[in-house]
Amino acid sequence: MHENSLFRDSRFRLYLLYRLALVLAIQIQSVAVGWHVYDRTRNPLYLGYVGLAIFLPSLISALPAGRIADIYPRHRIMLMSVSVLWLGSLSLMSSSLWEGGGLYHLYSTFVLIGFARAFGNPASSSYLPQLLPTEKLSQGIALSSTTWQLATILGPALAGMVFGMTSGNLTVVYGTSLALFSLSLIALSRLPKLAPAAQTAKKLELLAGLRYVWENKLVLGAISLDLFAVLLGGAVALLPVFAKEILHVGPDGLGYLRSAPAVGAVVTALILASFPLKRHVGVITLVAVGFFGVFTVGFGLSTNFELSLLCLALLGAADMVSVVVRQTLIQVHTPDAMRGRVSAVDMVFIGASNELG
Repeated sequence: MHENSLFRDSRFRLYLLYRLALVLAIQIQSVAVGWHVYDRTRNPLYLGYVGLAIFLPSLISALPAGRIADIYPRHRIMLMSVSVLWLGSLSLMSSSLWEGGGLYHLYSTFVLIGFARAFGNPASSSYLPQLLPTEKLSQGIALSSTTWQLATILGPALAGMVFGMTSGNLTVVYGTSLALFSLSLIALSRLPKLAPAAQTAKKLELLAGLRYVWENKLVLGAISLDLFAVLLGGAVALLPVFAKEILHVGPDGLGYLRSAPAVGAVVTALILASFPLKRHVGVITLVAVGFFGVFTVGFGLSTNFELSLLCLALLGAADMVSVVVRQTLIQVHTPDAMRGRVSAVDMVFIGASNELG
């Protein structure tokens, strides 16, 4: 079968459009939020609070969100999640228009966004295996991951371009994000409404996903390593500070900084797709995590914009190795009836490393 045969499937094309528009919207919104909060407070600590406000709802909702994704139609959960994200984007845009709007308005919106992501992510991760036949699932996951990475590259760069073209007008940037959330909703509304594969999940325990990860040492080791590496070494949250105070670039430069890790990640993903890891996976993963730390330190010491971009691209490449290993282990070892709950646990680890760190 031809490599690109999946693109003949209109349902899969709609899924990719939904995913592309959603991730683009989230990335553009993230750049705008970082600039918005730091420009208003001039305090890096408040950037950390943004991550905390988004992560805590994920932590609180992880187990019920995973169970709900295994019981109720995942399409409906995804639709509700993106609708709430659309409302959150509208709230942020109104905050940029309202000069008297305080931080309470912003952080309340971040909490709302956190809950929307907490319920939407496990459902979205579990929906694709239902959409595609088993023999096409591997190719579908690869194409979906590539779409996500491309959106991660294009989103911040697009945000930077809009910032530059509008002289730093936050309202226009938030409006761009809002339009993309709308496109995501349109694509999502046309996807088929598939019921969970195992309705018997209603009888299964809430903690089954957590117990599964704890008992499966391969999965536990992979996601724990990723957790602590990014938790202690993540630099993305402070990029607005580096852009303004150290590298002396504007919001367009911030957009390029946000895109750089994804550029490295895409290159690594393409290499791993052509040459899959078959031997010494553990050693390679540990070496990659070590390089992630080295390039993070290099970025922290750099005062040159181009060198900073290079360090970020290289740390993104190193991080992608552990991402591929983790996702492959989860997909291979997790039964469909538990995929929502296991995905929810994985999302907590991702959130803890990216947001809490």
